[in-house]
Amino acid sequence: MNNNRRMFLKQGGIAVASFGLLGGAPSFMQRAVMSQGLTKQGRRKTLIAIFQRGAVDGLNMIVPHGDADYYNLRPTIAIAKPVSRASGVIVNPNNTDAALDLDGFFGLHPSLAPLQPYFAQKRMAIVHAAGSPDATRSHFDAQDYMESGTPGVKSTRDGWLNRVMQTDKEGHTLFRAVAMSQTLPRSLQGRAEALAISNLRDFTIRAGANSARVQGGFESLYEETTSDVLTGTGRDTFEAVNYLKRVNPAQYKAQNGARYPNGKFGESLLQIAQLVKSDVGLEVAFAETGGWDTHVNQGGARGQLAIRLSEFAQGIAALATDLGDRMDDVVILTMSEFGRTARENGTRGTDHGHANAMLVIGNGVRGGKVYGDWQGLASDKLHEGRDLALTTDFRNVFGEIATRHLGVRDMRSVFPGFEIQAKNFRGVLG
Repeated sequence: MNNNRRMFLKQGGIAVASFGLLGGAPSFMQRAVMSQGLTKQGRRKTLIAIFQRGAVDGLNMIVPHGDADYYNLRPTIAIAKPVSRASGVIVNPNNTDAALDLDGFFGLHPSLAPLQPYFAQKRMAIVHAAGSPDATRSHFDAQDYMESGTPGVKSTRDGWLNRVMQTDKEGHTLFRAVAMSQTLPRSLQGRAEALAISNLRDFTIRAGANSARVQGGFESLYEETTSDVLTGTGRDTFEAVNYLKRVNPAQYKAQNGARYPNGKFGESLLQIAQLVKSDVGLEVAFAETGGWDTHVNQGGARGQLAIRLSEFAQGIAALATDLGDRMDDVVILTMSEFGRTARENGTRGTDHGHANAMLVIGNGVRGGKVYGDWQGLASDKLHEGRDLALTTDFRNVFGEIATRHLGVRDMRSVFPGFEIQAKNFRGVLG
């Protein structure tokens, strides 16, 4: 056995393993396999959380075209009124850059057209004016507060999704919670097992802290090693990772005519669909997409925001299409750390704001409705005179999905210092 292989084994497990598998530490991988193994796989309720990092402009994503102040505040970047409204009045009949009407007051950005059928079929709900009660305008702090689930508290050690998993510790697989990322996101950090998988199609192995590549592949390392290091935990770890290999990720083909966008985001969603359909016991999946910090030349119906929204919508629509009737057991939830200013700035962009919009998609969703209390965009209704006012605490959205979809019975430990009560849920799930 060569030096690289010895170094790999002396690390005590997989530091950066097959498929780009990361967990933060070899002992983490050991605990995951030892405590759970791969014994109880199968179809489960799954939450797919998608984080729009950088603070998407919720007012141009879900357009309040029925609020006249929206157009007063955004003379160059506002999305035009819809071609048709729920009332039947025809407006801008030849304008393909107009908002796509939802209910006569709100509409989708035209780049979100792939998601319009899900709203019409009542499989997509929107919660507007939602977010964190903390008023920070720091990306770092706001993301930390949303992922930890404790707004204004920096000392929280674990993430809200990890605490959800901590409420039920029995009968889960190594692949219970997976983030399609290089490192484990804040929301999945904690005592419960979770994995960060950069790419299911990467079958190389790297060894130790210096990431020296081990030649010969996973099987050759497994077969040639006679050390007792590979008994028990080590052997289980190999078997766990090889289980994913048997799923054959390189040969996976999307179904039902789904077409994912090119790039990391589309690839992440495609691989989440593969994990769901492979029945590896996936309960929580996490993906992220960036590029939403549009201070300059944001654009309206076209431009940099429109490009990002197009990829976002295409990816989610492809995921839902690919999963097909699996969406009976899946909820897709989108979030962003805060919104953007109601008024466009001097460089035709928007600055850091407050409340935002969240999307909830699934066959069990009570869709076809924009939920939340809309205070309006008049100057005396704006938060600090500049932002959309918050009327739904994001923890109530998270809490509703955790209880009504994932089946968490005791929420007291999930959001410390915040009481989750069903009366405060918006009703996006029946």
